[in-house]
Amino acid sequence: MSSSQSSPLVGQLVSILGQEAVRADLTSLEAYSHDATPLFQGLPEVIVSPRDTQEVAEVVRFAGKTQTPIIARGAGSNLCAATVPLHGGIVMSMVNMNSILEISKSEMLAVVQPGVTNLDLDTQVGKEGLMFVPDPGSRSVSTVGGNVATSAGGLRGLKYGTTKNYILGLEVVLGSGEVIRTGGRLVKDVAGYDLTRLLVGSEGTLGIITEITAALVARPHASKYGVAYFESLGSACAAVERIISQGILPSTLEFLDNTCLVAVEDFAKLGLDTQAGALLLFGDHGDSEVIEPVVEKMAALCNEVEGCRTVTLAQNVAAAEALLYARRCSLPALARLGTLSILEDIAVPRNRMAITTERIELIAQKYGLRVGTFGHAGDGNLHPTIVLDKDDLPQVRKAELAMGEIFALALEMGGTITGEHGVGSAKLPYLEARLGREQMALQRAIKSVFDPHGILNPGRLGS
Repeated sequence: MSSSQSSPLVGQLVSILGQEAVRADLTSLEAYSHDATPLFQGLPEVIVSPRDTQEVAEVVRFAGKTQTPIIARGAGSNLCAATVPLHGGIVMSMVNMNSILEISKSEMLAVVQPGVTNLDLDTQVGKEGLMFVPDPGSRSVSTVGGNVATSAGGLRGLKYGTTKNYILGLEVVLGSGEVIRTGGRLVKDVAGYDLTRLLVGSEGTLGIITEITAALVARPHASKYGVAYFESLGSACAAVERIISQGILPSTLEFLDNTCLVAVEDFAKLGLDTQAGALLLFGDHGDSEVIEPVVEKMAALCNEVEGCRTVTLAQNVAAAEALLYARRCSLPALARLGTLSILEDIAVPRNRMAITTERIELIAQKYGLRVGTFGHAGDGNLHPTIVLDKDDLPQVRKAELAMGEIFALALEMGGTITGEHGVGSAKLPYLEARLGREQMALQRAIKSVFDPHGILNPGRLGS
């Protein structure tokens, strides 16, 4: 046993959980020293994998007594450094708590443990003709607990909303080790403060989620998609405004700029128009007789916009899947262009998207950086992504400065520093600019009530 494995901290945790649920070998510690966010790293002292709520509570009580930081973690697929153990301590992996406890078709809900993956839950409820709406890009690996902790969004956000709209109730271990249940199984329940909504998106700073009651919706029977190419991203944004102003709220309204278009085509060979300034992917799902005219109307509206090059509707499921893949593979396609990809997310009012994207391009030119922008056009959620050489330290510093300007730009446009990824460590320096001093003080006060010892994911949000 190494010195770290034989330390008092590790030994005490072994006495609580047993040897099989505690790891402190260097390989494991390094694996949990980072998440999917580049440029952030911190080595934990130990990793624990509890099997039930009682074990979670016991570890939290121990951490409180010893003033040991504790970071709850799912798949680590978040893009804001929310699960990087910057202060060492305990990383609590929820991989052992991965059961779907109940699916109720009549109540249209599911009860799950936090380690269940997003895709697995959606697949299982799909057998009952239901759908779990949250649809982040990392859905095949991201956990439902992680979705809740960051209030994840995704491609379906425009029509259906994000994770916060689908959580009915939670079981949570507070920083004191106390176990509470918030909400329940009801769509209507206004008894007391809405602690469920407060905990959703709190990034593990207020409590550790051990059980989730999630609302489901009826699974759509059919879907139809199309793609429109434009001379510029501004023209694509104009098409988005025209679609929404007509009262159309589609399930999918996504865009790629030219940098992304070229990268995706080189990566996936889908036959995309790489001469276009932007691609707009649009679509809807539901009953065939309803969505057909809606998608055709969106195609017609795109054609009316000055700067539209071509509009094509997918003729079959395979073609539709190829279009969706073009959007989903944007990040891996861009990542091939350099050894480091810094993906961020901002959100601005829809009518400010065009000018925001133009300003992002100017920021990229100012710092001599390659920036590809893609995202959820329908809800103004943009993902500017800088691709560079990780060993070029001056360029990395320029990227950090550029992102700071992009966050400031989002606020200038009446938007926010994060639409769906969360604050974590990556955006923490810009949080007060978004919220103001008074609200930051209120968040710290709330944090102290839920986490009196200050051990839960310290140094983030209200810390």
